[in-house]
Amino acid sequence: MRRRLPPLRALLAFEVAARHLSFAKAAEELGVTPAAVSQQIKLLEDRLGTPLFHRGAKLTLASHTGQAAAALTEAFDALAGAAERLSLELHAKPLVISAPPTFAARWLVPRLERFHALHPEIELYLSATTRLVDLEHEGVDMAIRYGRGNYPGLLTERLMLEEEVVAVATPQLAGRFRTPAELCETTLLDNAVQGRDSGFPDWPTWLGDMGVVPATPLKLRRFGDTALVIEAALAGLGVALSWRTLLEDELGSGRLVALFPGQRLAGGYHLVRQPKRNERPGAQAFRSWLLNEAMAARV
Repeated sequence: MRRRLPPLRALLAFEVAARHLSFAKAAEELGVTPAAVSQQIKLLEDRLGTPLFHRGAKLTLASHTGQAAAALTEAFDALAGAAERLSLELHAKPLVISAPPTFAARWLVPRLERFHALHPEIELYLSATTRLVDLEHEGVDMAIRYGRGNYPGLLTERLMLEEEVVAVATPQLAGRFRTPAELCETTLLDNAVQGRDSGFPDWPTWLGDMGVVPATPLKLRRFGDTALVIEAALAGLGVALSWRTLLEDELGSGRLVALFPGQRLAGGYHLVRQPKRNERPGAQAFRSWLLNEAMAARV
């Protein structure tokens, strides 16, 4: 189908001038002279056979051109977005996802094969870090963050509706404990990174919530990483406190046992991304897949 279009340069001059209601400001945006803008608009008026502006002391749109100007703004915005998407496709780079290391290793990576099976054309780069990356300036398309969801300036979607902290041990060790008070006599694996969630309890707080006040100092074995705490629990070195989300495989397979009912936390994992940005090809596919995986994990 052949489109009968006026000169695009003239249409663009009209759209910019209509937004600013000024030939001078339109010329500044377009990088030309006001006379050149006026010439292009006169060309368009001759082509259409009607004036587009009232040229008085103050430039105003002709009464019949307002809707057309608004439609042209939408059309040029769509054209600019299509050009940016085309550029992204022609200079394709991996879709960059940032996530906390333990979450990436224990929850996300075991599921990625399903994503690649659905979208083999999408190249994905997973960056594991506890640092809150700057999505705008560090080339990161989306990030998974743990917290309460307060991330100003970003679109935020919670992945898990609820998060719990649970005390876990191997089945062999778990059989020794019938009440929380009995944990005071065993080795407790202490998670030094719990501070990133103010609601995550340390061992004295957790025991206190269970109605236990230790009569003697607790036997704590300290670790500086969540993954190390879980591995120590799997090795039978003691009882650990951890987020239930990170223990899906171990609890499901029975390699670890939750000793008592979990305690609900206010924090959780969220997907964050920038608003008003043309996303890389594949970004929406990854977002939809991730939200579906999180929904399935809730069941």
